[in-house]
Amino acid sequence: MTVDKGFATRAIHHGYNPQDHDGALTPPIHMTSTFAFEDAEAGGEMFAGEREGYFYSRIANPTCVLLEKRMATLEAGEAGLATASGMGAITSVFWSLISSGDEVIVDKTLYGCTFAFLTHGLTRFGVKVTVVDMTDPANLQDAINDQTKVVYFETPANPNNRLIDIAQISNIAHQVNAKVVVDNTYATPVLTRPLEHGADIVVHSATKYLGGHGDLVAGMVIGSHEDIANIRLVGVKDMTGAVMAPMTAMLVMRGLKTLSLRVAQHCKSATQIAAALEQHPAVVKVYHPSLDSFEQKALAMRQMSNFGGMIPFEVVGGKEGGITFMNRLSMIQRAVSLGDAESLIQHPASMTHSTYTPEERAQHGIGEGLIRLSVGLENVEDILADLMTALDAHETVLV
Repeated sequence: MTVDKGFATRAIHHGYNPQDHDGALTPPIHMTSTFAFEDAEAGGEMFAGEREGYFYSRIANPTCVLLEKRMATLEAGEAGLATASGMGAITSVFWSLISSGDEVIVDKTLYGCTFAFLTHGLTRFGVKVTVVDMTDPANLQDAINDQTKVVYFETPANPNNRLIDIAQISNIAHQVNAKVVVDNTYATPVLTRPLEHGADIVVHSATKYLGGHGDLVAGMVIGSHEDIANIRLVGVKDMTGAVMAPMTAMLVMRGLKTLSLRVAQHCKSATQIAAALEQHPAVVKVYHPSLDSFEQKALAMRQMSNFGGMIPFEVVGGKEGGITFMNRLSMIQRAVSLGDAESLIQHPASMTHSTYTPEERAQHGIGEGLIRLSVGLENVEDILADLMTALDAHETVLV
């Protein structure tokens, strides 16, 4: 299938012909750990890289490879790599690109486990990790140097929706030949394709919007043929072993078939909900790119095709007020993760970003009273009713 096909068409059909598999409409799941060789010479040639083929599922599996091809075309990359989790994707990338003595520059707002790996983990192995506020590209320009090997950020950032100008940051990083790695979990390739803006590598927690049904844990890496081959054979094969199972690959591919439809609905509902939240007297601040009050709305309109399904917001009463509000909800589920059909709400400071110290959260723009809502696919009227009932009770108590 050629790349001139539309996004949804490629998500459903790319890389697979049913007639190659007895007409099976759904691709087969190759539940095998190893593969038999035609002869001993063939096995030796495959291990030497002189012949294409499958020999062990820790290196490659046909079901996972099909997913990798689909994600590569959706992200406008040359190649993809499926991993066992989003953190498996991130750690495999870094173990493949850096050595002791190198420097990594990261944005100040990151997912909690990513932050812990980079700032509390990598530094133990002689890697310098420098944290800057990349919402102002001048901060990166001031920090970057010949030892910088990787520049890493999320956009929108977890949990507060901060945006980074991918093109500007990439131009600065490439001055010293540093690789630009972007976590595109929040936006998905439906809304943003970082490689088209100059980034080198994209990572995803496929657990989230790509899978979309809350029934798997997975990660993806997309980039050039050269970078992906390196990450596959170093970061995954030798360093982490973070291999995706074939059944999981099938579930992610199932999710991709409806990705564009689901993301469109997530965005539509979130835009309506964000506007309603902003008008409620019990809400202090809402951080959603659709709002005129969102400071980076112009960047969102330039870099994203829609505004996303994540709504961070703060209610009156700070941390305790936020927790009390969350406990009043009846339909919206108190749970971490995001991008599922169910609306999910959580408190980053005590949950997903608890790996930060209170001082670090203050420095990195993660408020103690911040609440993160992942808008689901329920009827938007029902989501709003649950939120407003809890907010109305919240306001009454405060009065």
